[in-house]
Amino acid sequence: MDWTEITVKVPLEKTEEASAIANMTVPYGIYIEDYSNLEKDVLEIAHADLIDEDLKQKDKTHSVIHIYISECDNKAEAVVFLKERLTASGIDCVVESVTVNDNEWNENWKKYFKAFEIGERLAVCPSWEEYGKKDGRTVISLDPGAAFGTGGHATTSLCLEMLENTVSGEKTMLDIGTGSGILSIASALLGIKSAVGVDIDAQSVKTAKENAQRNGVSDKTEFIVGDLAEKITGRYDIVCANIVADVIIRLFDNVADYMKDDGLLIVSGIIDMRASDVEKSAKHSGFKIIECRTREEWRAYILKKQSEEN
Repeated sequence: MDWTEITVKVPLEKTEEASAIANMTVPYGIYIEDYSNLEKDVLEIAHADLIDEDLKQKDKTHSVIHIYISECDNKAEAVVFLKERLTASGIDCVVESVTVNDNEWNENWKKYFKAFEIGERLAVCPSWEEYGKKDGRTVISLDPGAAFGTGGHATTSLCLEMLENTVSGEKTMLDIGTGSGILSIASALLGIKSAVGVDIDAQSVKTAKENAQRNGVSDKTEFIVGDLAEKITGRYDIVCANIVADVIIRLFDNVADYMKDDGLLIVSGIIDMRASDVEKSAKHSGFKIIECRTREEWRAYILKKQSEEN
């Protein structure tokens, strides 16, 4: 299958805001070229101080956001949406597009997706690499394909850190907007009883199932194609939604129907400028904030439904 790769070049300080807008265009993953900390990153990841001369010449004042549109989607509409939203937000940008095939897309991912640690207990490693450290971490082997969620983005890493402290062997989890399946798979590896992931994109669900099999947790996970929780039944101890603020606000209307009485709701994908909207909506829907974590310009929350007496 052919894909359209859309690149959005923005000033470095506008990267987080622009990536939030980019995430609204498609349910697939994005990746970001940012060379501002090149020397430090190479030293930490590769444990070397030799850097290719071509990399040294990269622009350190701008970042480039890469978005992929499948041949089934409307690439012209996505480009127009991006330009309009970025301009309305006062972000200088250069938006370009080019057609790539599956092999080219996969090779682009492999250039930027490397093994890394999250929190105290987890590590994420691309399926084509080996995680060499012997530090007792639970390793998630991942091939994101066209799905969102490598764990590298602040929104996903915040969710994973929160899950580290909430999953246990008797609990169940619902992962809304599962993408690559990383949150469900991490929960299964950390010992949760079962996890159900749902995503509106069939390709993401296919990728999530493959990643679950790769990590040996197919028996503890289930992945379903659907819009939010429309095809979900039952109640869960933990509900996760790593999506965007507007969808989270819409989710508050009925997400409690899928939560046990003492269940927790973990939401992420909320850029700072939308945090107050999400907090107000949560309160209006009867949720109280148990925990809030921030990273860069992103926020994630653990919420609990308030009882009648509260």
